[in-house]
Amino acid sequence: MMEEMTFEQAMKRLEEIVSKLEEGEAPLDKSMELFEEGTKLSAYLSGLLDRAEQKVTMVTEQNGEETEVPFDIQEVES
Repeated sequence: MMEEMTFEQAMKRLEEIVSKLEEGEAPLDKSMELFEEGTKLSAYLSGLLDRAEQKVTMVTEQNGEETEVPFDIQEVES
């Protein structure tokens, strides 16, 4: 089911889970279920972000020709 969620849907659900856990009013068994779901959502979102990062490219001009190269945020930050 998680694979069918958009990034936004998964993030919203994760925010709901965090909010419920922060309230501290759920019974222990429900809190554990929420924690497990939140952990899975976090991994799912991380995977989506990793794949999106791999798709980002930069257009550069070398020898008068435009070419696409993978975007490396570390080069920008240096």
